[in-house]
Order: sequence, then structure tokens, then C-alpha cells
Amino acid sequence: MSAIRLLPDLLINQIAAGEVIERPASALKELLENSLDAGATDIAVQLEGGGVKLLRVRDNGKGIAKDELQLALMRHATSKIASLDDLQQVASMGFRGEALASMAAVAHLSLTSRTMHETHGWKVDALNGLVGEPVPASHAPGTTVEMRDLYFNTPARRKFLKSEATEFAWCEEAFKRIALSRPDVAFSLQHNGKIIWQLPSSPLPQAGEGPGEKVSAWQRISAILGEEFGHAAVTIERQAAGLSLQGLAALPAYSRSSRDAQYFFVNGRFVRDKVASHALRQAYQDILHHQRHPAFVLFLEMPPQQVDVNVHPAKSEVRFRESQGVHQFIFHTLQQALAVPASGQDARAPTAQQPASFIPTQQNMRLGVAEREAAYRLWEMQTNNGVGWVERSDTHHPSTPENDGYRYAQPILQESEHPLGYALAQLSGTYILAQNTQGLIVVDMHAAHERIVYERLKTSLDTEQLATQPLLIPVSFHASALEVATVEAEQDALNTLGFDIAPLSPNTLAVRAMPVMLKQSEAEAAARDVIDELGEFGASRVLTERRDELLATLACHGAVRANRILSLMEMNALLREMEQTERSGQCNHGRPTWFQLSMSELDKMFMRGK
Repeated sequence: MSAIRLLPDLLINQIAAGEVIERPASALKELLENSLDAGATDIAVQLEGGGVKLLRVRDNGKGIAKDELQLALMRHATSKIASLDDLQQVASMGFRGEALASMAAVAHLSLTSRTMHETHGWKVDALNGLVGEPVPASHAPGTTVEMRDLYFNTPARRKFLKSEATEFAWCEEAFKRIALSRPDVAFSLQHNGKIIWQLPSSPLPQAGEGPGEKVSAWQRISAILGEEFGHAAVTIERQAAGLSLQGLAALPAYSRSSRDAQYFFVNGRFVRDKVASHALRQAYQDILHHQRHPAFVLFLEMPPQQVDVNVHPAKSEVRFRESQGVHQFIFHTLQQALAVPASGQDARAPTAQQPASFIPTQQNMRLGVAEREAAYRLWEMQTNNGVGWVERSDTHHPSTPENDGYRYAQPILQESEHPLGYALAQLSGTYILAQNTQGLIVVDMHAAHERIVYERLKTSLDTEQLATQPLLIPVSFHASALEVATVEAEQDALNTLGFDIAPLSPNTLAVRAMPVMLKQSEAEAAARDVIDELGEFGASRVLTERRDELLATLACHGAVRANRILSLMEMNALLREMEQTERSGQCNHGRPTWFQLSMSELDKMFMRGK
């Protein structure tokens, strides 16, 4: 058995770098946050090769003194916190003291800085974890961090980096998130010598100067998300119980086919939080089609001691100490704001008319009970599952031009036969009414079919037999640079999930094949969901811990939609599939798929026998 030993400092930092500096975008985020903590009002970013060859961040912050430069590159060295009490109420963006040390362990790093009190700057270089002595350098007040050749000394890790386009797309997304959080700071971004973003600052108002902060935030949001978003959004502004929620939330008319316009900040920090995400989905649930995604930029402010930001090294996850209260606050704030008519919006906020089409309407549908006998017989022949039939003269249906000459058939129900019985009709395009030996069955056809498709997808993926079908005409759609980069980098995962998606241009993707079990009309929506998952979580997580969640989403695309008229043959086929599918009594979200009403319950409703 090998002896226990202390790991070398370089190896410790390289291990930490795997979590803190996952890719160039992670390093960029950490450096931008450091600049903001230093009080910078102007931050310039230069990238080469997607940030792998070069990542340089220059700011005009307070700078680092000469005698602290080497210390800044040491692990767990920070000026942000000094005690457990500080950790429990973090007010700064950074606090762990790991980022610079991790970068110095896996890249060529140089740190140049000058404080306001110094006549010139000082520079230190770091290579393989070894930090050199400070040397004089020409530099304006502020700090420049330059990182070259990320993971040059850990080739196994470097192989996990994606293409230049993919890495740049992630860097650009990290840049936009930080820029949205601080409209009072000027930001610029260059890639391979080309200016991508030039965002001027919008100084926040001083106390008593009016609503300038709101206008400043709206200008930055519109600059990044576009004027169209700004003019289709309502202003969110509410304070209660120490919580404050502000920002812009788009009306349903501006809904998106992907989650690319969702930004949620807690105390200025961009986060992905399950509590907040669930509250936001619920707020839009009644006004947004389930295939569409809302767009919003929201800032939640709360006392630092009520939120734990020390959950993950990347600081992208938080834990609320009163999660239920936060959930209700976000939900009710959004729900009320989205319900306000356009005329009641803040005059400084973008305005938009909410279309009347969001008022739910019900389609007139035929009852469909009087299906010809051939419809049942066709289903029986296709399923090879014959049942006994009895022909009868229906005294409840007098002869009319519509039914004259036809005889109606009904199955002879027996205890040993199908427990969900046989279809009678379709109600409001949503429910299937069926008769079994006990009485009446009511089935939510979409929820039931969703469970069937979900279980089939799981089985097919487990056995690596997910059948795909080429599209006769590929479905093309507009995509962001990040979505195109994700497709290029995750071809193996897409193929595993049954998709053949290829870039047609820098901003266009085409779906050429998809799983047979999914409806071809849903090609774009299903493809976007898969791309979003792969882009946000990576192939390994999507195909393991998030697999079932993704398959549930895809099953929703493949399930029969409400208001689709089904024949009795189709309804009966669905009932038979439900009987053969595990857990078919609940949909993928835990809701029931069918209910039984016994004859005694029906008799009681109509007071029969009394």
C-alpha cells in the first residue's frame, strides 16, 4: 500500500483549475469579476483563438501594490474576506482566492498593475506555478491580466477544449452576463483583432436624482438583447420583506424557441437556480405555450446573509436560506407584472400590446360516438386483437339521413379484457372517454401519450437502438453563435440522441434526421431543446444525470397535441399502449393520466335509485 503524502502545490492548483477554470470562459468570468471588485469603470477584453491562445483583461480599477503582486497569484490569497462571518455575508463577486493561482498553474500568466499612488506599474510572470520577481512596467492605473496557451502543460485536459468558435461563443456569453449586471461600467470585447462589442457606460444616478438607474439598466439590456426585446417587455420593480426584484420581462408575444435570453442575477451575480427557475416558469405557465421560452433580465437583491454563494467553485449556484419565500416573491411579482395591461406600464419602460389571442378558446369538435363499424374492425385487424361484437338496432338513434343504413357495433366487455376498455368519444380535443366493465374512463390523451413516448425513448437509449428517420426536406432555422458552436462540438452526443444536425452557415442550422418517435413537425423545437441542454451542461451530464429530464422534454414534443381530432381506432390504440406501458398512470411530471368513474358513482350523481 502506498504511503500518504502531501501533494505538491503545482498539482494542487492544477486540480483546482479543473473546477475553477473549466474553459477560457471560466477564466474570463473570474477576471471580469476581479475587475469589478477593484472598482473598475472601464474594462477591455482581448481574445485570440477563442481565448485559448490569448485572454487579456485590462481595467482601470484601484490596482495592486508591488509588494502584493506575487501574493495575488498564490492559492487562497484574497482581499475579499478574512473570517467565517465575512464568508456568510459575501458582498463581493470573488472571495475564494483560487482563480489566479489556478490560471498560473495551467497557462502562461502575467500580471501587471499600478495603483494611483505609484509612478509606474509592476509586472510579474508565472509559469508552471512559479512566480517571478516584480519588474517595472509601463501601465496606467489599473490592472492587466494576460493568460496565454491555456492547459499547455496538461495536454489531457486541453483535449477537452472545443473548437475556437465554441470557446469564443462561451466567452462572449460570459462577457454579456457580466456586462448586463453593471451598466455603469464600460465594456469592450475583441476577438482575433476584431471588435465584437463596444458598450459605453451609463452612470448610475446619485441619491435623489430620479429613475436614472432604471433607464441605465434598460439601455444596457437593449444594447445586448436588442431593441425588439426592450419594446416587448414590461418593467419589473417590487420590494418586500428585504427583497427587491427589478428588471425587464418580455410579454408572451416575444417568446423564444430557446432559453438564450434568460438572465437572472442575485446581488449582481449571474446564477442558475432551481428555485428561481421554477418560479419564473410558473409565472409564465398560463400565458405561454409550453414549447416556447420566456425572455427576461431580472435582478434579485437581498441581504447577503440570506443567500449562500459558496456552493460551487464556479459560484454559478446559490442556496437561499428561505427558498420558499423567495420562490413566492418571484412568482407573484412576475405574475402581477405580466397581468398588467399595456396602458398600465411604466411610461419609461418599453410598451407592447398583449394580443387577444392569448385568451383561451375551445375548438368546436364532433362528438364522434357514431363511428362506423369499419373503424373498430380496422383497428382490431391492425392490432391482431379481435373481440366479440354484437350488432344491435339502436333505439336511441332514430333513422336520419346521416345514419340511415348503418348499424352501430359495440364490444362485448369481459372482466379478462382490457382494463381501460374501449373508446366512446373525444371531449374538447383533450380527453378520451372510454367504457370498461366498471363504468367510464376519462383519459388525458396528451399526458398519457407523453408517458408512452418517454418510456420508449428510455428503453431505446438504454439498448442503443434509438431509431432515427431522415427528413425528406431538412428543417433549417436561425441559431446563435453559441448554438452553432455547440452543434459542431457535440456531434457524437447528438447522434446518440438520434439527431443529425449540421451548420449551414454561421447562424443557420439544419435538422436532417431525428428520432422516429418524435413528430417531424416538432423538428426545430426538439433540436433546440437538445442543443440548449448540451450547451449548458455538456454531453457527459446530459447523457447521465440529466438524461431523463431531457427525454421527458423530447417526449412532450412527440406526444399527441390537444385539439387534434382522433378516430376511435387511434383512441383505442392509445388505450392499448397505455396498458402495456410501465407507470402509465402518471405523466412525466407526476400528474395522473386517467380517472375511473364507476357506474355506482355515476348513478349517485344522477340520483338513480332514490
